[in-house]
Amino acid sequence: MEWIYDCRNLDEVCEQIDRLDRAIVSLIAERGLYIHQAAGFKHGNEDSEDGKRIDQVMRRVSRLSGELGADAALTAKIYRTMISHFVESERQQRLQLQDGLAS
Repeated sequence: MEWIYDCRNLDEVCEQIDRLDRAIVSLIAERGLYIHQAAGFKHGNEDSEDGKRIDQVMRRVSRLSGELGADAALTAKIYRTMISHFVESERQQRLQLQDGLAS
């Protein structure tokens, strides 16, 4: 970690954690918006569940974990959960679209 605020008490630690939580949730939301855009370019289930792309992402975040000093196992678990969620979300979105077109 290049720089981390040297907290003087527990309140300051909590303030920094709260600040990070806001940033993390904001980044998850932003990532979700890009996933939603990507879904518009995909055709069929095979594109949403592209194992090659998932492997690529997992290798990249594993490398980043090492570079940034993050817990690699935790990072991998978070990303697997997030990817599974977004794949399922895309599947649901596609089903809703198909149902709308069939009506």
